[in-house]
Amino acid sequence: MVLTFFEPETGKVLKVPMIGTVAAGFPSPAMEYVEVSLDLNQLVVKNKNSTFYAQVDGQSMIDAGLNHGDILVIDKALEPVNGKIAVCYIDGSFTVKRIKKYKGQCWLMPANKEFEPIEVTEENNAIVWGIVTYVVKKM
Repeated sequence: MVLTFFEPETGKVLKVPMIGTVAAGFPSPAMEYVEVSLDLNQLVVKNKNSTFYAQVDGQSMIDAGLNHGDILVIDKALEPVNGKIAVCYIDGSFTVKRIKKYKGQCWLMPANKEFEPIEVTEENNAIVWGIVTYVVKKM
C-alpha cells in the first residue's frame, strides 16, 4: 500500500454553510433551517502539529469502511490502543490496519478477508505512525 501524506492548512479558514442536523430515521417536521458555518479543519484537527492527511491506496480495509481514494485524518499524538485503526510503518512501507494486541503479541489486522494479518515481531522494523481519527469519503 502506498500512502501519500498531506499537512492540513490550518492557517486558512474555509467556512462552509451547514444546515444543522439531518434525521437519519424519521424526518422531523419541527426541524428549522439553521445556517451556521463549519470549518472542517476545526472539526477534524485536534492536534495541529501532529495531524496529517493521507489518501488510501488499496482494498485491505474495505470492511472497515476505508475505500481506495478515501482521505484519512491521522493524529500522530494519539496512543496506539488495541482495536484502533492506525497508519503503521513496517519494514520500509506504510500500511493502514487495525491494531490487535493479544497475549503479548501485536498484529496488524486487515478488514478484508482476502488479506492476511501481519504479525509484528522483534525482527520487524515497525512503528505506529499515527491513529486514524476521521475518514473523508466520496459518495
